[in-house]
Amino acid sequence: MSPLSPLISVDELRAPATAPVLVDVTWNLTGPPGKEAYDAGHLPGAYFVDLDTELASAPGPGRHPLPAAITVTETFRRLGITSADTPVVVYDAANSMSAARAWWTFRYFGLTNVQVLNGGLAAWKSTGGNLTTEVPAGEVVGGFVATPGHIPVLDADGAAAVAAKGVLLDARAPERFAGEVEPMDPVAGHIPGAVNAPTTANVDETGHFLAPADLQARFTALGVTPDTETAVYCGSGVTAAHEALALESAGLPATVYIGSWSEWITDPTRPVATGKD
Repeated sequence: MSPLSPLISVDELRAPATAPVLVDVTWNLTGPPGKEAYDAGHLPGAYFVDLDTELASAPGPGRHPLPAAITVTETFRRLGITSADTPVVVYDAANSMSAARAWWTFRYFGLTNVQVLNGGLAAWKSTGGNLTTEVPAGEVVGGFVATPGHIPVLDADGAAAVAAKGVLLDARAPERFAGEVEPMDPVAGHIPGAVNAPTTANVDETGHFLAPADLQARFTALGVTPDTETAVYCGSGVTAAHEALALESAGLPATVYIGSWSEWITDPTRPVATGKD
């Protein structure tokens, strides 16, 4: 059996044999809240999951630390997820940034059959898909219990080690990587030895991920091979998951430093680099 693709197309989602739990993870870093967009219209049968409260715990250290297992268990119960292999498809209303965080988090807590809708809400609407304001009721008694650690994750020391001996990708915009601007965190710059690979280059102008061969060529040019120890980080662990998804789509495994830059800078003894290299 071939490994599950991290992406699913609109056509595949519409296939008669497809009946996944649908999850809308629309989220805006600076607002308005994603729930407002969900309430205005979402894919039929889709539940809303809030990134800040269900896919992360309260800030400190880092802006989006991992959520507690009990929080994720409650989310699984609300979504009607009953087993590790329950098929789940996640999407958002932008470029799959927050959907990828759900994809990564759900897998970390034990789900094995999670995919991101390629192109998200825009792809659904552009192919004639209708929206609804109805909220499904899928809560189950019991349900699947989330347990952490089903995929690897790095801490700050691990990220530094990968930067020294492998390839540590920084998924933020070039100006943030270089330390020229920093709109979110109190310290600008990047982890020494990291390589800049902006997440925005993983998708085309429609929000669809590039073809696997094109993604592979992109990351190969940055020094990533199937045999390279590769990790990725961003500002707070959201776009890093998007980069991990793109890498997996390209057949290039990578580990996420989930605390990312916002956690790295909480220890003043950790070094900070600036500039484009």
